[in-house]
Amino acid sequence: MQSRFRLTRSEDFKRVRQFGKSYAHPLVVLVVQPNSSDHIRVGVTAGKTTGTAVHRNRAKRLLREAVRPLLVSLVSGWDLILIARPALVTATLVDTHTAVTTLLHRAHILPSDGS
Repeated sequence: MQSRFRLTRSEDFKRVRQFGKSYAHPLVVLVVQPNSSDHIRVGVTAGKTTGTAVHRNRAKRLLREAVRPLLVSLVSGWDLILIARPALVTATLVDTHTAVTTLLHRAHILPSDGS
C-alpha cells in the first residue's frame, strides 16, 4: 500500500477508534471516521488476541492485500482502521477480500458499482 494511503500516527488511530463508527465481521472489524483531506487513509492492526507475532503479521498482510485493489474505487475523505480478529489467521485471501468488501459496502465507503 502506498504511503499516501496509510494511517500511521498513533494520534490518528486513537481519534478514529474513539470517535469513529465500527462495523464488525467474524474475520475483521472496520472503524471509519471522516477526515479533513480529500483522500482516504487506511490503518491495519492486529492485537495480541490474534495470536503470535507470525500470525499477527500474516493477518496484517492479508488485510493490506485485500484492501489494496479497492483503494481506487473508495469514496475519498475517510480514515479507516481494519482490525484483525483471531479467525483471520486461518482465512484465505479470497475470504479476507470478501469480508473487507462487505464491511466497506455496509459503511457506504465502497460504491455498489465498484468492486
